[in-house]
Amino acid sequence: MTSSSRFIALTGLLTVATVLLAATSPATAAQWEQKETHLRVFWHDVLSGNNATAVTVAEAASTNTSATQFGKVMVIDDALTLEPNLTTSKIIGRAEGIYVSAGKDTLSLMMAMNFVFIDGPYNGSSIAFFGPNFAERKVREMSVIGGTGVFWFARGYVEIMTQSNTVDTTVQYDIFVHHDG
Repeated sequence: MTSSSRFIALTGLLTVATVLLAATSPATAAQWEQKETHLRVFWHDVLSGNNATAVTVAEAASTNTSATQFGKVMVIDDALTLEPNLTTSKIIGRAEGIYVSAGKDTLSLMMAMNFVFIDGPYNGSSIAFFGPNFAERKVREMSVIGGTGVFWFARGYVEIMTQSNTVDTTVQYDIFVHHDG
């Protein structure tokens, strides 16, 4: 086959492909639209008493001498509420996961957790978070990396701000998420 016949054949194939693509119905914006949700919840990390919701499961030999508790691994099952006061606000979910004190020189936590909703409009759904939590900053951000139920195909971010920090900690989570559900 000569160069000119190959060119004519290729041109013909491209023309047929273009006609076929034009004949198929294009995806509309509505088919690809995702919902955007903003919600605020309060995360309660309880380390004190018999009802602790965060427990140490591992630590390095040097953790107790480190100013940042470098190497400490915590497992959590923390309450989520709509108001900052744990004793007067209804629990709408649980934060289940782990955090690791990963900053040697600054208090930085690597967090991997799911917010599992057990009440309200998101009951039975969850949002997955992963990333660093630079605890010494007033406002921090982490990534939303997925979800279930209403939050299927979730992606977004969360802004985190500590409300009270004693032995037990209350943290405000402002979640901004795009999802299909």
